[in-house]
Amino acid sequence: MFVRESVMLGGRPLTFEAGRLAKQAEAAILVTYGDTQVLCTLCYSSPRPGINFFPLTCDYIEKTYAAGKIPGGFFKREARQRDHEILACRIMDRPIRPLFADGFMMDTQLIATVMGSDGQNKGDVLALTGAAACVHISSLPWEGPIMGLRVGRVDGDLVINPTVDQLEESDIDIIVACSREAIVMVEGGGDEISESELADALEFGHQAALPVLDLIEEMRAVIGKEKMDFEPPKLEDEIAKRVAELVDGEMLGCAQIKDKHERYAAYDALKDKMVEALREELGEEAWAEHEKLIKNEFGNRKYEIVREFVLADKKRIDGRNYDQIRAIMTEPGLLTRAHGSALFQRGETQAIATTTLGTSKDEQKIDGILGE
Repeated sequence: MFVRESVMLGGRPLTFEAGRLAKQAEAAILVTYGDTQVLCTLCYSSPRPGINFFPLTCDYIEKTYAAGKIPGGFFKREARQRDHEILACRIMDRPIRPLFADGFMMDTQLIATVMGSDGQNKGDVLALTGAAACVHISSLPWEGPIMGLRVGRVDGDLVINPTVDQLEESDIDIIVACSREAIVMVEGGGDEISESELADALEFGHQAALPVLDLIEEMRAVIGKEKMDFEPPKLEDEIAKRVAELVDGEMLGCAQIKDKHERYAAYDALKDKMVEALREELGEEAWAEHEKLIKNEFGNRKYEIVREFVLADKKRIDGRNYDQIRAIMTEPGLLTRAHGSALFQRGETQAIATTTLGTSKDEQKIDGILGE
């Protein structure tokens, strides 16, 4: 079924089209704003055995043909993703991933392809909104809808989805992802503003998002697929209780070991002790059936015990108070031939930064749909 719906956002129509492109995908929506068009598609496959994370991939791709350009360089081919495209992938991922059902482990792929660019309306927030709409109308277990937009401020007035030209004059550039009930992600920057001004900008963005969220719900009512029945794997209560009996008494002592390597070794020893005991108690057949869930429960107990300690004692596990940071040390001029170098160390974490000076001939030129 072909569906085309529009809603006003920031004084311009935001249009969603579904049912014409990418018909074999689980869901596909073409988002149009101005003359910028982003095709968002969703696909998934069967669960991947043996993993303990959700294999979600989010990709944002800008095609140079979208702006009527030919890629630069000798081969005149589309190159690998540029930095701003990778950052846009993360903007898509962060608010969408947490809303999937706990324990959902199917390979899932969201791809947003910028297929048209007017040079004024950026595609990143359109990709987020379109990708979220795809998941919402799909059969996957997901607690949406959400949408994303950009908030700017030009001459003191807040603006929804400012154009590229307006962003040059804007003193803030904030991306807001929100549901009807709350804001779920904020990313951005700008000049120095007060806390109340930032709160006003976020509320302004949230209110502007509500009509779009209503439209996405209406699309789900028309073309949405029935959500799949999904029950996350759950460890039997008796086995979970036995895991707690075996590890709770020693877990906090392991967590409070200050040396990182010794602490990890203590965790491993405690886990091995638990595994040996439960394998003997359950038998090989039952152990093989519950092994993954039992090891996950070990991690759950570690999380809960450390959390309870931090909240009760108002201290970190290494004894520091909330407002204490690790010792910081810097050493400039560490390397002999680099133009500039410095060592930065905080606790056991180190970073070496280097600087090399060059001329304008050495600068990197990035060929994008919005220009170099």
